Amino acid sequence: MSKLANKIEAHDRSISEIMDDKKYTVDYFQREFKWEERHIEQLISDLTSSFLDEYQPEHKRKDIENYNSYYLGPFVVSIKDGQRSIIDGQQRLTSLTLLLIYLNNLQKELGYNEKLEQLIFSEKFGEKSFNIQVEERILCLEALFNNEEYIPKEDDDESTINIVARYNDIQKAFPEEIKNGILPFFIDWLKYNVIMVEIIAYSDENAYIIFETMNDRGLNLTPTEMLKSFILSKFTDSKKRQKANELWKKSMQTLHDYDKDEDQRFIQAWFRSQYAITIRPGKADSKNEDFEKIGTRFHSWFRDNLDKVGLTDEKSDDFELFIDSDFKFFLKIYLNILNAERTFTPELEYIYYIKRWGIANSLGYPLLMAPLTKNDDEETVFKKMNMVARYIETFVVRRSVNFRLFASSSIRYTMYTLVKEIRNKNLSELQTILKRKLTEMEESFEGIRNFRLHGQNRYFIKFLLSRMTAFVEQQTGMSSSFEKYFHNSNGKPFEVEHIWADMFYEHRDEFDQERDFQEIRNRFGGLLLLPKGTNQSFSSKPYIQKLQHYVKENLIVQSLCELTYQNNPNFLTMKNTLNLPFVPHNDFKKQDIEQRQELYQSICERIWDIQKT
Repeated sequence: MSKLANKIEAHDRSISEIMDDKKYTVDYFQREFKWEERHIEQLISDLTSSFLDEYQPEHKRKDIENYNSYYLGPFVVSIKDGQRSIIDGQQRLTSLTLLLIYLNNLQKELGYNEKLEQLIFSEKFGEKSFNIQVEERILCLEALFNNEEYIPKEDDDESTINIVARYNDIQKAFPEEIKNGILPFFIDWLKYNVIMVEIIAYSDENAYIIFETMNDRGLNLTPTEMLKSFILSKFTDSKKRQKANELWKKSMQTLHDYDKDEDQRFIQAWFRSQYAITIRPGKADSKNEDFEKIGTRFHSWFRDNLDKVGLTDEKSDDFELFIDSDFKFFLKIYLNILNAERTFTPELEYIYYIKRWGIANSLGYPLLMAPLTKNDDEETVFKKMNMVARYIETFVVRRSVNFRLFASSSIRYTMYTLVKEIRNKNLSELQTILKRKLTEMEESFEGIRNFRLHGQNRYFIKFLLSRMTAFVEQQTGMSSSFEKYFHNSNGKPFEVEHIWADMFYEHRDEFDQERDFQEIRNRFGGLLLLPKGTNQSFSSKPYIQKLQHYVKENLIVQSLCELTYQNNPNFLTMKNTLNLPFVPHNDFKKQDIEQRQELYQSICERIWDIQKT
């Protein structure tokens, strides 16, 4: 191996230095972009909170030079023949590219011109190419860069699908208090004060050794380990300290079996649910408070706020009890939540639902745990958590059918305030508070009157139709489940389908303009859940011919057919008991879609009846 090939370099680099007019490829063992919503949410939260903690209204842009730097971690590249290949760090670099694209679009909307393009793509011989260049992702990134919607295609790879989803997550997570005159300040801070360590290898062999070492032998203490060290340092009895250490290690391994960062999410949720008092208001000059500090450096927050946790430096017994009682109780609760998210549990059914359509975990987990006390038995714990989860689901569904966002940035203050309001409440008190909150909501199911499918809400509409279909069938006495329709692992997956085919010319008796036809065609009442391939096989046929196929499908689809209302006492009993306006539709015109819209609204009002909260 030559001297150069054996060389390894490490340098601290700003985001500007890393991305400005640079070109990267992605190595084969780092091929897919796999970050999930929680990773993006944490990244945006960490970056914006760190910036807002420094910013003051009287500052000039030159003052940013004196702001604290933010360390985003290392990344590894291999350089051969002038080509820079990402060996480790693709997840963060790709996410940063998406953030830069979002900021570029946002600053243009706000009338700024911060020239971010050179951090996103570079130009050579008149040809533009993205700084992280992967052929399969180009069309997607071009659409996002041009502020256009990109709908994933069937042959798109996993990375492309994830890129679209994570860009949408950035849009939801980015805080409102920066979408104004301080945006250029944040962009400057991001470019020059956010730092990564660039590690350069000049051979594949060294590159892979570094990759393996960083992923298998990391030695940096995590916030969880620093918290453990602080707590155990307060033990005076060495045997008790050893016992607590074994309990902690075993518990962390259990959490890591779910995800390598689950330990940190657990402690953040636990501390926020039980001890956090102060919240940063949504103002640009506000400082981070309890809820935000727990999200970034909970070990430091704990050390500085022992009084809020009910501990004192002088009492070793308090720390011992904290581990043996509080820690064990809330760990068990958290594991119940994780299991209920993954496997449908009747006593915690709403936790399963909000995992599919709910608020960010950083908000949801503290809410679920907030009303719990160590004196609660398991039945009471489950009832409280299910009640809170039902509230969360009702909240997000009502917001969604009214086209209102519920991103963490827009509801953070509201939800953290609610955490404090429901903390340690008994079942009766909790129910009263949650009912009042839903009653006071501006958004209601009246929004369904104008609800429709658009490019970004197909996933939610599938969720909603799955909940509605399972509910109606269960109320009729049928064996049915939400999982069957939302994620049918034992058969053909279900898809959202239009009742009307995309054939404007067949509806000229009711529409003069195609855009009016499309608007009504996409109305919620004109949509169904059908097994994949079923509707495609007869989608272009007249409605009257579709009816003979619909009678074989799920009950909401069957309800279009006259036959469903004959010799079907269970269905008719359900219809009358719940007072649902089911009627057959022998033809399907604009008026029929409006009738179905009213039916769908009524079903939703029964599912999420406030009186049953």
